[in-house]
Amino acid sequence: FFLRMQVGDTVPEGTFTTMVDGKPTPMTTSEIFSGKKVVFFSVPGAFTPTCSKEHCPGFGLMASSLKSLGVDTIACVAVNDAFVMDAWGENLKVNGKILMLADGNAAWAKAAGMDVDLSAYGMGVRSKRFAFVAEDGKVTHIGVDDAGLEKSSAESVLAFLKGN
Repeated sequence: FFLRMQVGDTVPEGTFTTMVDGKPTPMTTSEIFSGKKVVFFSVPGAFTPTCSKEHCPGFGLMASSLKSLGVDTIACVAVNDAFVMDAWGENLKVNGKILMLADGNAAWAKAAGMDVDLSAYGMGVRSKRFAFVAEDGKVTHIGVDDAGLEKSSAESVLAFLKGN
C-alpha cells in the first residue's frame, strides 16, 4: 500500500505505453523524468467531458508558456489504451505538444496511490484527476482534485512555476 504521492517523493517507477510511428511503444518513468523538468497530469478518462473540454486542452493552450519556464516535457496519462490516447490527442490537436501516455491497467496509478474505483459509473478502476511537476524524478508540486479542476489545471501549474 502506497500513500498518495506527495511533494518530495520520487515518482514511482512504472511503464506506460505511447504511440510511436503508429505502434504502441513502452516508455518507462526513467525515460520520461530522468534529468528533465516535467509537467505530468492525469485524467480519469480520454474523451470524458471535463477532461476533453478543459483539462487537457488547457495544457495544450499553455504548452509554450510552460516550456518558456524550463519545462522539458508535458505529459498526460489516463487509464486507457495507447490507441485511445493517440486518437484523443489527435482529436484535441495536442499531439506534439503533450506526450500522451496510457496506463492501461492502472498499474502506475495504483503505485502512485492515485487510483479510484469508478465501477459505479461503468468505468472500472481509473486514475484520479491530478497534476504534478517533477525535476529529475522528484515531485516539486502536486495538485489533486476530487472534484473540479482547481488544483490540477494548467493555470495552477503555471502559477506554481512562475512562483519558483
